[in-house]
Amino acid sequence: MATTPPSDHVPDDVVARRDELIALIREHRYRYYTEDAPTVADAEYDQLEQELLGIEAQHPSLITPDSPTQTVGGQATDMFEPVEHLLRLMSLDNVFSAEEFGAWAARVDEGLNAQSPQYLCELKFDGLAVDLVYREGSLVSVATRGDGRVGEDVTFNSRYMPCIPKKLVAQGEHGVPALLEVRGEVYFPIAAFEAINVRQLELGKSPFANPRNAAAGTLRQRIDRRLTEVDEVRSKTQEADRTSKQSERVARLEAEAQRATDALGGLQLVVHGMGVHDGYDPTSQSQAYEVLASWSLPTSDQVAVVADRQAVTDYINTAIAKRHSLPYEIDGVVIKVDDFGMQGQLGSTSRAPRWAIAYKFPAEVVTTTLLDIRVNVGRTGRVTPFGVMEPVKVAGTVVEMATLHNAHEVLRKGVLIGDRVYLRKAGDIIPEILGPVTEVRDGTQRAFAMPTHCPDCGFELAPEKEGDADIRCLNAQHCPAQMRERLFALGSRSALDIESLGAKTAAALLESGLIANEGDLFALTESDLMRADYFVRTARKGEEGDQLGEAGLSLIQHLEAAKQRPLWRILVALSIRHVGPTAAQAIARAYPSMDAIASATASELESVEGVGAVIAESVVDWFSVDWHADIVNKWQLAGVRMEDAISDGPRPLEGITVVITGTLEGWTRDRATQAVQDLGGKVSGSVSKKTDFVAAGDSPGSKYDKAISLGVPIVDATGFAALIEHGPAAARALAISV
Repeated sequence: MATTPPSDHVPDDVVARRDELIALIREHRYRYYTEDAPTVADAEYDQLEQELLGIEAQHPSLITPDSPTQTVGGQATDMFEPVEHLLRLMSLDNVFSAEEFGAWAARVDEGLNAQSPQYLCELKFDGLAVDLVYREGSLVSVATRGDGRVGEDVTFNSRYMPCIPKKLVAQGEHGVPALLEVRGEVYFPIAAFEAINVRQLELGKSPFANPRNAAAGTLRQRIDRRLTEVDEVRSKTQEADRTSKQSERVARLEAEAQRATDALGGLQLVVHGMGVHDGYDPTSQSQAYEVLASWSLPTSDQVAVVADRQAVTDYINTAIAKRHSLPYEIDGVVIKVDDFGMQGQLGSTSRAPRWAIAYKFPAEVVTTTLLDIRVNVGRTGRVTPFGVMEPVKVAGTVVEMATLHNAHEVLRKGVLIGDRVYLRKAGDIIPEILGPVTEVRDGTQRAFAMPTHCPDCGFELAPEKEGDADIRCLNAQHCPAQMRERLFALGSRSALDIESLGAKTAAALLESGLIANEGDLFALTESDLMRADYFVRTARKGEEGDQLGEAGLSLIQHLEAAKQRPLWRILVALSIRHVGPTAAQAIARAYPSMDAIASATASELESVEGVGAVIAESVVDWFSVDWHADIVNKWQLAGVRMEDAISDGPRPLEGITVVITGTLEGWTRDRATQAVQDLGGKVSGSVSKKTDFVAAGDSPGSKYDKAISLGVPIVDATGFAALIEHGPAAARALAISV
């Protein structure tokens, strides 16, 4: 426990909380840096550190040299040989908001006597800090950060890591220096990180909470000892003389060693600084990066030098927008004063430079308690387990439920009711339970059993077809849950886009008996809705009797508009299994009436580009059911449009593929898509070499970057209008040159 200097004005409870925080932070640092097995998420750790910083800011007498706020996290273990860094590796202070960043920038200006520095902005990779030393261009050591002064020698492991250059190559005007100490981050790309976690779950272990811990757990292995053990076991007995048990052990050890070296091969490196160097003296951070890259060291291609705070804010906002399209995880942005002379003028605290700061993004992985596992019945009868959790804030929203996909996934992830679990919510993605924190189990947890009967209608659950992984409620016509979900899905933006048909409205329509199923929806009248309390409002002064409320009036209005939606949307609204917007658009282009679709054979539908056998069979099966046909008939009688007008006009975009991304001024996504399709063109959701144009509006995201890399013409709203009004040649004349 830290020693508190004498103080008469600090309340005892504040001192006690300070000591408790220090103990907690030290424990979590040990689990994070030494064991690579944290039991709390980064966000929870950050909260503890921020609370301790707040206490020390209010009561400076409580600050001691050994406080976590004054020291760098991590320490070298005796599992590896210690390596003393040539120059100390420091940590970075964090900010979590624009206001906090502004306060840091103001301190920088003050420290530079009101000079205006240029800032270097770079992505904060979620990885493990390492220190590399080259002498005369040859790699001599690789070490972890440790406590900043002494790290762990992992040089042996680096031989299995192609990402680490073993020899520097001078390709520019600067020769290889006699001595170079390089700082960098070892990380896993997302695909490799997910594969590592699959293996963790298969082995019955906790998943890694983030790529940093996965990278640390992979790098900090004694591969040399593994290989020595394999050799020793092999040499004890000749292969012909081994017992089956000895052979199994050899095979197991060989497999473990192979997995370990394969995992090392999946790691990547990005360098972001220099320590001691002899033979070259750059004047700025950006200049150093250029030279490091010229020596074949991997640097980030997402670095930008900007002139002021507003430009830093723009960089941060751009990074947040494209965060989920990157092939690796980032958890923030690092901002540095670019000029080395100014860095020296600003100096450092005991643990962090004053010339750099980490802007941390909202946490996307947290821990919480899994209170229960229940099931949901979807619109096609699929029964999906979901976790009910202790409410927790993640990615800026409070989350209480998360999907578990199916019974197999519950078993694969090894989660038990009552477990402490890692929860991930990346942006707008549905919250997902990654796996349990097995280290904190106390025996009170219990296994989940999948129900045998539908929780809504009592019908026996079973796979729809032999070999299906999912179980379903096959009572599609009468199951209340399925009817409710079909109605809700029918009104979604990807179907008929009926804004007033939400979950509550769908439930009210069914529970009040106004409709038996979705077939009755478009025949509803204002007088029908008056029979349900949900849609009625109490009479106001001067009115005779109760009136239809806003919810009812809005529903009638939106239902009338939905009757004229294009055919593909009507097709999506029927909740045919496997038929989403893309398949529905392809089918409607080939068969522009509902009668034609219903009469088509599976082989005819399968021949439509983008459909295939599974979708074709699903469509034919759906139309063969009597009560499905009744729905179509009822909609048609109620005035729902069942065919698309066939244009006899020119089709100037025949054979042209367009990708629409971002917000195009003057166009909704649906109207832009329809405009392209009406002229014979195709709208795709992904950019490839076959894409003819990318129409990019505000906040275009990764598709814009992909178009740049592939040389695909990019048009803005003006160029897109030219494409629609005058054709491809006019659009190319206005395209961004790539």
